Amino acid sequence: MKLLEDRIRKDGIVKEGNVLKVDSFLNHQMDVTLFHEMGLEWKRLFSDKPINKILTIEASGIGIACVAAECFNVPVVFAKKAASINLDGEMFTSKVESFTKKKVFDIIVSKKFLSPDDHILIIDDFLANGCAVMGLIDLINESGATLEGVGIAIEKGFQQGGRIIRDRGIQLESLAIIESMDASTGEIIFR
Repeated sequence: MKLLEDRIRKDGIVKEGNVLKVDSFLNHQMDVTLFHEMGLEWKRLFSDKPINKILTIEASGIGIACVAAECFNVPVVFAKKAASINLDGEMFTSKVESFTKKKVFDIIVSKKFLSPDDHILIIDDFLANGCAVMGLIDLINESGATLEGVGIAIEKGFQQGGRIIRDRGIQLESLAIIESMDASTGEIIFR
């Protein structure tokens, strides 16, 4: 998606350790007009799927998922990374390792929000090693729901996540795929 690629070139900052900082428009301050265009693109790419829920993971994917859900006219469910007193009943759980935080989280979703009747589209901001998406897929499988596909804003194509998901036969639509990036020059090359 050229609009997203252009924004990454303009405002993205490449840091050491294969980190792309996009907090000025994607995952701290959010450009909801851009999110709307992304949601419309995912709606087009998954137009043949009977999606009735969008699933994401706390926290950075929530904004994008909410705006995309508006384009699909469906609710958003987000996997929480920590139990809280307002969570009750039975839960689906999985473990996820965060690429940027270098920490393993238990993710949870209440069983009342995922069921075998659901047709799920996963939406998230980044795809690097695929751990977050695989954790969400575990929750979907545990619930008996149907995974219809995965929509990612920015995929790091030089890392293994995209290959792992595509090798499983899952429709993965990343709106910007980075082939390489260089922290010393700030250069970003898209696929």
